[in-house]
Amino acid sequence: METPETKIRIIEDYYTSHRDELKGFVGKQLQWAADTEDIVQNVFVRLMRTDKMITPVTLPSLVYTIARNLIYDYWRHHGSVEEYEHYLRGYDLNENTDAASIYSAVEITEILERGIARLSDRQRTIYRMNILEGKKVAEISATLRINYKSVENRLGSARKEIRQYMRRMLA
Repeated sequence: METPETKIRIIEDYYTSHRDELKGFVGKQLQWAADTEDIVQNVFVRLMRTDKMITPVTLPSLVYTIARNLIYDYWRHHGSVEEYEHYLRGYDLNENTDAASIYSAVEITEILERGIARLSDRQRTIYRMNILEGKKVAEISATLRINYKSVENRLGSARKEIRQYMRRMLA
């Protein structure tokens, strides 16, 4: 049986032996962005937090899977930021813009709350637990004693309804 000390030792040995190799892999994928070091560090932080069984045989695959997923997240976020920056560059704030045409955070929050109020009781509870409390589907399922798939489906439909409502209200 694997003890926490054994797990830490295995990860530590891998880190000292293969950190530069992983940094090269991540750096190449990120085109040597400044976040390369952060992603490599996050790989090992996630390994330390995982409850999966770790052995010297399974560790390399797990390391590169986590790294690949963090790289995907990085590029997904990077694309969203670029899209938003492109939108802002095309939006001239000096030209015929009055204060009433720009939504404040309070107004957006109020619109979001009205959208949440339109959800069914179950959807509302699940959505709030996920968004406001940061709980994962498995945690919500255990807390509410509802089937995992039911929570997943209700959360998905709640998100879809909220997105549609926000799109209509902010258009």
